[in-house]
Amino acid sequence: MSCIAAIILAAGEATRFEAGPEDTKLTADFNGKPLVVHVAGAALASRADPLFVVTGHAAEKVLSALAGLDLFAVHNPAFAQGLSTSLKAGIAVLPPNVKGAVILLGDMPFVTSEMIDRLIASFEAVAIEPDAVVPVRQGLRGNPVLIGRKLFSEIAKLRGDRGAASILKDDLRQIVECPIDDAAIEIDVDTRKALEDLRTAPL
Repeated sequence: MSCIAAIILAAGEATRFEAGPEDTKLTADFNGKPLVVHVAGAALASRADPLFVVTGHAAEKVLSALAGLDLFAVHNPAFAQGLSTSLKAGIAVLPPNVKGAVILLGDMPFVTSEMIDRLIASFEAVAIEPDAVVPVRQGLRGNPVLIGRKLFSEIAKLRGDRGAASILKDDLRQIVECPIDDAAIEIDVDTRKALEDLRTAPL
C-alpha cells in the first residue's frame, strides 16, 4: 500500500469573503464547526497519513480551530504571494517515504473521507505510479487532487497565485481521472453569500 499524505491549504487571505485583516473564512461556522475542521475531519478519517495544514493569513485562528487534531502545521510566511507558495510549502515538508499527497482546500466542507480514499485507491490501481489523480464529475475536473511524487519538482517551480492546474493540463502527464458523482468536488466557499446559501440549502 502506498504512503499518501494529505495537505490542507489554509493560508489564503480570502479577499472575496471580506473577513478582515485578522480574520479568516476558514473559521466561519458551518453546521456547528469551522469550515476548515470539516476538511480536516475528512482527511483524518481517510487513509491519508500524515496530515499537514499550511497556514498563513490569520494563522493563529486557524490553528486554534484545529487544536487537538492529529496534524502537523506548516506556516507559509509568503502566503500573500499566492496559492503556489502554500502548495510548495506543504510539498516541501513531506517525508521521503510519501509517494503522493492529496491536496485539500480548506473551504470545501463537503469533501468526504470516502472521496479521498477513492483517489488513493485509483493511484494504487495503476501498475506504474501516475503523476496525479483527479476527481471528475460530468466530464469536469474538481478538487481535491492527488499529486504524485513525480510532480513534486514541477510544483517547486510554480509562481504566483496558481496551483497545480496548469501542470495537470499537460497532455504528456499520466493523469488518472477518478469518477466521483458528487457535487462536493465542485463546492467551495468564496463569499459570505455562498456560505449562507450552503447553510440554508435543503439537505
